[in-house]
Amino acid sequence: MKISVVAPLYDEEGSLKELHRELSEVLQGREYEIIFVNDGSRDHSLEILREIAADDSHAGIISFRRNRGKSAAMASGFREAKGDILITIDADLQDDPHEIPNLIKKIEEGFDLVSGWKRKRRDPISKTIPSRLFNWVTAKLTGIPLHDFNCGLKAYKREVVENLDVYGEMHRYLPVLAKYAGFKIGEVSVHHRPRLHGRTKFGVSRFLHGFLDLLTVLFITRYTLRPLHLFGSFGIVTLFLGIAICAYLSVIWFMGTPIGSRPLFFLGILLILLGVQFFSIGLLGEMITRSSIKETPASEYLPPKQKL
Repeated sequence: MKISVVAPLYDEEGSLKELHRELSEVLQGREYEIIFVNDGSRDHSLEILREIAADDSHAGIISFRRNRGKSAAMASGFREAKGDILITIDADLQDDPHEIPNLIKKIEEGFDLVSGWKRKRRDPISKTIPSRLFNWVTAKLTGIPLHDFNCGLKAYKREVVENLDVYGEMHRYLPVLAKYAGFKIGEVSVHHRPRLHGRTKFGVSRFLHGFLDLLTVLFITRYTLRPLHLFGSFGIVTLFLGIAICAYLSVIWFMGTPIGSRPLFFLGILLILLGVQFFSIGLLGEMITRSSIKETPASEYLPPKQKL
């Protein structure tokens, strides 16, 4: 089987030659290609990649004019890769290329996507604790018992990447999307190394973006075909609370207590209106979903090998 390694990078000039050397060493004897995706680096990464590609026919380059994010870089690499098994690896040398055979072995055992687990991370505590919290929340909400969703070292069968849309910052949720599509997900403990070159791209904004993307993934995987279940749940809660408040105010109004200027009166009306709106949005979503299902061929619900 041909192996395609996709290595997205941004300002990693200090690690590229060593990464290429280690990848070539690990993949020696196999049919392989290495696709470096330069995500608009501002340093000398592109010049170094051109030197590498000139000396090695296995190496290829995709280069963006500006920074577009890791998901866009991975999507471009997936689109150009020709391998039967695709490996993603971060270019900062913290992911150990010598773990690639273990990922491939796991794929050969019957898994469709294998994610690395940095059991012992070589990162500062300001990065490890938030990451553990993120992984714990994601595992609980998605029901997928992975320890490290954001590990850059992963292996995919070709049919997996052909059935996934990678956009925004969805790269960290590819195991969730793959599981939803019916693929078998596995995990392998991998060696993690300290960063020796460059600077980390980790920042506080990643938590906000990651949380919003998590909400998107949960909606896509759970409620795309039944939107009323989501919006109807909110509608039931808000409508019930609004009716309960208005019922209470009606009772005390009959007892002679004025309610027209009470904030609770306006809250009750607001909750009832919100409940009706949630139900309306859910019903509209159901109508749109029903129309799209009628226009979708039955073969689209089958894996590629089983299409009618």
